[in-house]
Amino acid sequence: MRVRINEMIRAKEIRVVDEEAGQLGVMTPEQALSIAKSKEMDLVEVAPGANPPVCRIMNYGKFQYQKSKRAHEAKKHQKQVVLKEVKFRPKTEEHDFQFKKNNILRFLTEGNKAKACIVFRGREMTHQELGRKLMDKLVQELSEIAEVERPPKMEGYSLVAIFLPKKH
Repeated sequence: MRVRINEMIRAKEIRVVDEEAGQLGVMTPEQALSIAKSKEMDLVEVAPGANPPVCRIMNYGKFQYQKSKRAHEAKKHQKQVVLKEVKFRPKTEEHDFQFKKNNILRFLTEGNKAKACIVFRGREMTHQELGRKLMDKLVQELSEIAEVERPPKMEGYSLVAIFLPKKH
């Protein structure tokens, strides 16, 4: 028998529901437990916040199994959104820029988010305007397909922006 007896002892009376969702009425926890034992089932508290608390007579193992099956089925139909990252440098040439932009477009059409990073090294930090120009160009060219979730912002030695696909 599975029963949260410590919770029910505090309550002098509980409302009992049987396995077919029929009301058995308000009774003492001991009476409800004896009914559950006679049916070879479990007494489970389902609404402890109610007044009086509600307990149900059920097969608890079967209930847990069905609950896990429902959760598994719901999880199967969900699509996981992944954050894909593409790194640029401030001196990235046009062909490489287009190639990496096309990768971001592919990620967005697959329904994922895309993170564009422009990584600065050493003395490149003194010329952050080159990275800003590159990022502005990227935002401009992706404006039809993507919206900017997080605008370009410096994080340490990187200029980072996050894109997500536009809703149709």
